Formats: sequence, structure tokens, C-alpha cells
Amino acid sequence: MLEVAVGVVIRDDGAVLFGQRRPGKPYAGWWEFPGGKLEAAETVEQALARELHEELGIDVLRSYPWMIREHVYPHAHVRLSFRRVVEWSGAPRSREGQALAWRHPSAIDLAPMLPAAIPVIGWLRLPQRLAISSALQRGDDAFLAALRKALAAGLRLVQLREPGIALDRLDRLWREVRAMCRAAGAALVVNSAHPASYAAGCDGLHLRSADLRACVSRPPLRIVGASCHDASDLERARGLGVDYAVLGPVKPTQSHPGAPTLGWAAFAELAAHSHVPVFALGGLQESDARDALAAGAHGLAMLRGWSK
Repeated sequence: MLEVAVGVVIRDDGAVLFGQRRPGKPYAGWWEFPGGKLEAAETVEQALARELHEELGIDVLRSYPWMIREHVYPHAHVRLSFRRVVEWSGAPRSREGQALAWRHPSAIDLAPMLPAAIPVIGWLRLPQRLAISSALQRGDDAFLAALRKALAAGLRLVQLREPGIALDRLDRLWREVRAMCRAAGAALVVNSAHPASYAAGCDGLHLRSADLRACVSRPPLRIVGASCHDASDLERARGLGVDYAVLGPVKPTQSHPGAPTLGWAAFAELAAHSHVPVFALGGLQESDARDALAAGAHGLAMLRGWSK
């Protein structure tokens, strides 16, 4: 198996860099993310820094582990270790004769795209913050006011999760939150603790871990996420083809004082083999974002921290 480091080079405006494979290579003319094979004794981080300097003339200043995927091509079986490159020096330029193009994930018109690169586009379109509703803790009016403010500030993914709430109250909340999310261009998913009709009436479903384990096929919805606590949950999420997983708790939480926590080291080990984007959950604030990225998280899922 070939070990390959892949760089997802992301500008401040969200655009991502693609390169076109040169003549004489397998899949010549196809578009891909820059990177290359690991040399003896290299880490993924080291290999990627070397490859991006050789290919693009840039020096990587900051990158984060993201996903590891395997893909079998007719010419090779490769393991691709993707890293998000968010800071570098120098201007990317073609040093090997390859065409380069910046594209925003929502408007990628490059074709054909290398097969292993296609799932990455979906990951890039997934927001890096997941807000979990908190009407029971805050009160409906306070929660809705906080949500309105967060949506105006750029929040784009919300989970409605209110266990034990009366159905008439849930119905009012769902209608209010759905209208607010639609107006802001944000996605709304509903926790599987609630009637399935609510998830079907918005953007998708978030499976509790127990419902994940009982699920035999992916629900036919645009977005499906899942709560995970261990490697078996993550493997189940991967098998179902969910769009994201939430893994935790990473830190102690107010809602479950004294409960066991993963910590960042265990989170990183699990996330590295998840094969789906993983949000870190549990006692987290915006100040934890860099630690989460360094541990391979796609982003943060927060019950309280999203509104502070």
C-alpha cells in the first residue's frame, strides 16, 4: 500500500487549491489536491511540507490532521492522510508544470476530479461548528434569541435536541428554529429522540448512539449525523455512510458531572480512524478550537459554548 500525504490548502476566504495531474501520470488531466508519497522515516506532516514546497514553492507554517482514507485505483492501493493547511509563506505557483486553480467548496467546476478527492468536497462543505439546542436549560425565548444572534454571526449547522420536552412545545420550537435557519442559509437536523417527521421536514437527522446501533441502513435524508462514544460506534457510522459523527465527551460537562471523559489523546486516536468527519463534543468552548483541530477534529459541537 502506498502512503500518501494530501494537503487541503485553504485560503482565508474559504477557497481551496486544486492541481491538475500532468501528462504521463495515471489519470493525467484529472484534478486533485496537492501532495505526494511519504519517504522513508517521514511523518505525514513532514512529507506534506516537503511535497508542497517542491510542487508549489510554499513553506507550510500550520496544518492540521483531518482524515485518513484508503482508495484502490487500477494502478495502486493508496492510504491518503489528509491535512488541512491553513497557514503558509509564499504564493502557491506551479513548479512542476501542473495547472492550478482555487475554488470555493460550494462552486467547484473542475472536472474530471480524481475519485479519492470527491468525498473531500463534501467534508469541506460541512460547517465546522455544530450548535446543539438548549431551550430546556435556557428557556425558549433566551435560546431563540441566542440562536438568532449566532446565525447572524455565521453559524450554519444546528441540531434540535430537547429530550423530554412536551410535543406541543417541541412543535413550536421546531417551526421557529426551522424558519430562522432557512432565513440564514443554515442546515437544521433533528435528534432521533424526537418523532421522525421533524427530521423529514427539515435538512436531516442526528442519530443517538443507541439508534445508530439499531439502524440497518442510512435514512434517506440529505444530512445524517450520529453520536459516537467509541471505536465501534464510529465504525457503525462509517458503515451507514453518515455525513458526520460527534465524539465525546472530551472534557467534563455540566450536564454529566463525574462522567468518564476521553481527553484529547484518546479523541485523536479514535478520530484518526473514523473515515468520517468528527466533531469534538463535551465541555468545549470556542477557545478549544485549536486543540480540537490538532487532534483531528472536523470542528466543535457545543451545547452552551456556541452562544458565548
